[in-house]
Amino acid sequence: MNRTVYLNGCYLPESEASISIFDRGFLMADAVYEVTPVLSGNLIELDGHLQRLQLSLDALELPNPLAISDWRQLHRQLVDINHLVDGLIYLQVTRGAAADRDFIFPDSTHTSPTVVAFTQSKPGLANNPLAETGMKIISLDDLRWGRCDIKTTQLLYPALAKRLARKAGADDAWLVRDGTITEGTSNNAYILKDGKLITRYTENAILSGVTRATVLRLAAEAGIPIEERPFTLQEALSADEAFLTSASTFIMPVVEINGQPIGTGKPGPQTRHLRARYLAACRASMS
Repeated sequence: MNRTVYLNGCYLPESEASISIFDRGFLMADAVYEVTPVLSGNLIELDGHLQRLQLSLDALELPNPLAISDWRQLHRQLVDINHLVDGLIYLQVTRGAAADRDFIFPDSTHTSPTVVAFTQSKPGLANNPLAETGMKIISLDDLRWGRCDIKTTQLLYPALAKRLARKAGADDAWLVRDGTITEGTSNNAYILKDGKLITRYTENAILSGVTRATVLRLAAEAGIPIEERPFTLQEALSADEAFLTSASTFIMPVVEINGQPIGTGKPGPQTRHLRARYLAACRASMS
């Protein structure tokens, strides 16, 4: 692969990009990230991702190294340089490299953040075959730390959970804490029951999804009643439909949990309708 990546103000071949072994993102996952989808060369919901980036930076007392206009230009430049049609742009901001490894935050006046961004080509991103067949998931205990609302790079447990799901013959996992589903390994979780859309309210236990916000707006516009509350695994198993959302999957139907079919065991009509509305809204906002 011959990508051009962004590193601390420079665009350079990926083979030439490197950071210090003392970078706190590498040593302590002292970093935040965002992933913005690209369809037909257009950035999807970039402003929402940049707003959430700022919230994550603020939560970790990390200064934002770039102005909003600079972030926009950086994303546009990466799309153009790499001739990206469909795919993702990953950005990461770390606290940077202090003189040595230490738990104490370094003085921000002497340590500059590290900024990394790169493209990932995903041809046909909006045409994932799982949108037609639906995803099979399992439930696992939610063993993550308590501030899941901060989009940090400490992703080992979600990675382990995805691995356990694949070993069980499933596509992904939903996580359960205190008897209710929080979210997926890298996505927000929803069920539909008797025409109502049910999803957990935003709090420290889940990430406030950019896609989630748009989906709830589109559901409200479509006249679908919305209940923002925790729901149990049993509620999910007895739901009419279920789905998840993320920047890389948009809206993806869930048709099986722990080997038990949800509803008819096929993507349901409301889920299909919401996915179509979401993708139409994305394409209408392309510029």
